[in-house]
Amino acid sequence: MWAAQHEAPIYSRLIQERGDIPAQVRAVAEQTLRDLERVMPAPLPRSMPTQQTQAPALNSGGQGSL
Repeated sequence: MWAAQHEAPIYSRLIQERGDIPAQVRAVAEQTLRDLERVMPAPLPRSMPTQQTQAPALNSGGQGSL
């Protein structure tokens, strides 16, 4: 359970009255992720393309510098 419930008695009371909503949401989110992974497997990671570090040509188009 959440550590703040020991620091805030009102949180413990709310859990008793309403249930642990954050834990329920977390459980539903985890189940949704498992279901999604089952029907839509994650693509295999591809290697990152290397970036070219060359500076663009400043004198393009046949223009020379003075």
